[in-house]
Order: sequence, then structure tokens, then C-alpha cells
Amino acid sequence: MKPSQSPNLKILFALTLIHFTGDFYSAFTTPLFPAFMDTLNLTLAQVGLIAGINRFLSFIVQPVAGYLADRHQGRTIILGGMAMAVVFIPLSGIAGGFWPLLLVISLGSVGSSLFHPSVAGMIPLYAGNRKGFSMSIFNTGGTLAFAVGPFFITTFVATWGLRAMPATMVIGLTALVYLWFVVPSPRSEGMASSGLVGTLKKQFGAVWKSIFLIWLVMVLRAVVGQSFMTFMPVLLVSRGYSLVSGGVMITLFTLAGTVSGLLSGYTADRAGARPVFLTAHLLMTPALLIMLSLPGAWIYAGVAAAGFFVLATMPLGVTLAQELAPGGRSMVSSLMMGLAYGLGGAVAPLVGKLADIYSVADVLWGVAFIPLITVPLILLFPGKKTMGEG
Repeated sequence: MKPSQSPNLKILFALTLIHFTGDFYSAFTTPLFPAFMDTLNLTLAQVGLIAGINRFLSFIVQPVAGYLADRHQGRTIILGGMAMAVVFIPLSGIAGGFWPLLLVISLGSVGSSLFHPSVAGMIPLYAGNRKGFSMSIFNTGGTLAFAVGPFFITTFVATWGLRAMPATMVIGLTALVYLWFVVPSPRSEGMASSGLVGTLKKQFGAVWKSIFLIWLVMVLRAVVGQSFMTFMPVLLVSRGYSLVSGGVMITLFTLAGTVSGLLSGYTADRAGARPVFLTAHLLMTPALLIMLSLPGAWIYAGVAAAGFFVLATMPLGVTLAQELAPGGRSMVSSLMMGLAYGLGGAVAPLVGKLADIYSVADVLWGVAFIPLITVPLILLFPGKKTMGEG
């Protein structure tokens, strides 16, 4: 079905609301790591294990969910996955130990992983001739959630305590009622008769090298982003900042990424994705190094600058890959979001272990140089193509 040239704003808003709500709850975990460490006596390695397992679940679940979404219609994966995030993640506040905490956060992560490929795959159908910008708007739902969520939950916990967290379910369940009446069923790509291998050959056979390059860059970007999002709050608290300050840091990091994501989508619709990727990844390393070096309140400005460049290309990888393989939108979305995010975050246990051996600051300093590895890969991306073209 050929999409209309005019975006369907009502549906795009609903899909973005799903993204926002699910990621709002997913954003609770990272800024609360210092509180969990204090309450449950967790080590940095255990913190890294929780973060890594949950990213790894994205690696496992999202490609499967994307594969199923391209083959079948139905809203169960979308709304059911969102409900899991809304219900299970707040239960982390009453977890009595490391294993219960790992269980409820993992179940919430599985729920979040379920809905992401389907809703991302639906965006091009309702975006008209503004695919790049619409995907950036959709991505803004997630980045804005990761900006608001940490500040909300750290303030909530500082006021009411961890054990009051289940009360926050009311917000997500209210949104879920509204979405039940608005969100359409995903449109199958008609691949029900194709197996997994057949589907991959059909959709990626001619473009697999370009898809792989984009995916590899997205993985390396995720390593950087997830390492800093997981351990920067721990670093700040160790330097004498408050728990709420760690939440504010994540809020600034992701708010800046929200702005840069919108700008990158708007620019890519006109100039192509490759120049945007190159600019962001070349400036990412100096921005991160400056952030780590800034003292006192100046670090907040550094955090915003770093987030601006680290998160700028998140929506572009998905949109560029969907343009190359339009017949498997959900599968492509799962590769660029779930598989890349999951593999990138799966290194968190290693980062945590290294931080136990050396220090958080030293390890993050090394991670900051990873974006430079992506530059020669980006130069091999497909040439200039406005992303609004269908």
C-alpha cells in the first residue's frame, strides 16, 4: 500500500505516545542504580550485569518481534508489551534482593522490546513524504521519555522512597486505555509464507552490505551511549553529587538528544543521512572528553553537549535502513534498534567490571574514543538520497 503524501498526525501521535510511555518506565532503572546499590548492597559488576542482561534481552526479543510483526497483524505485541513495561518496572521498588530486582526489570525490558519494532515499522505508513522527520518525531517520544523519566523517578523516590514506586503504574495504565481506542493494527508485509531465512534473503539480499554497515555503526554508537547512561550517574554520586543530580544528568543528556534528533531528521530529509552521521560522530569524542573534564556545575553544560551528539543519529539509522529495505520495516527497525541497542548495551557488564578494577572515570574516558572508529564505516554508507523519497 502506497502511503499518503500527507502525514496522519493522529496515528503518528498515538505511535509516539506508545514509544514515550514505554520508554518513560524503562528510564526509571538507570538513575536509580545508586539507590539500588545502597539498599541492596549491589556491586558495580552487578549493576553492569543488570544493565547488560536487559540490553541483551532487547537483542533477543526485538528481532523476533520484528519478524512476527512483518508476518502477522494484531495489536497484542504492541499494547501487551507496553503493559509489561508499565507494570513490571515499577515493581523494582519493592524487590527484596538482586535476583528479584533482575527479574522484574528484565520482564519490563522484554515488554519494551516487544512493541518497539512494530510501532517503528508503522511510522513510514503514516508519515507521507516526511519519513525522516516523522521518524525523528517518533524517536523524540523515546528520547523525551528518557529525559523526563529519570528526573521524575529520582524526585519521586527521594520524596516517597523506593517502596512507593508501584503507584507510578497509574500513569501508564491511563495512557494504555486511550491507546486501546486509537492505535490501529499493524499491516502485515505479506511474508507469512516465508520462513526466517527466506524473509531475510527477500528483504536484504541486494542491500545486505549497506544494512550491515549501518547496523555496525549503530552498535558502536549504542556502546558509547549505554555506557555513559549507565555509569555517569554512578560517577556523579561518587563525586559528591546527589541522586537527583544523576537523574538531572540523564534528563539533560536525553533532552539535548531530543533536539538533535529532530534537527538530524529534518536535515537528512534534505541533504541525506551520511553528512549528518559524519558530523555527529566526529564531534562526539571531543564532546564526551570535555564533559568528563568539567568541574562543578559546568558538568551539566557538558552533559547536554555530549547528549546532543551521542543521540543525534539514533532515528537516522532506522530510517536509512527502512529506505533500503522497505518491505521489512519492522524487521529492519528491530535490527537497528533492538539488535544494535542490545549488543551495544550487552558490554555493560564488561564496562562495570573494568570500572571495579580501575575507575568509572578512566573507563568512560576510553569509551569516549569509540566514535572515531565509526567514521571510515560511515564514509561507505549509501550516497546522498533525501529520506523523504519513497
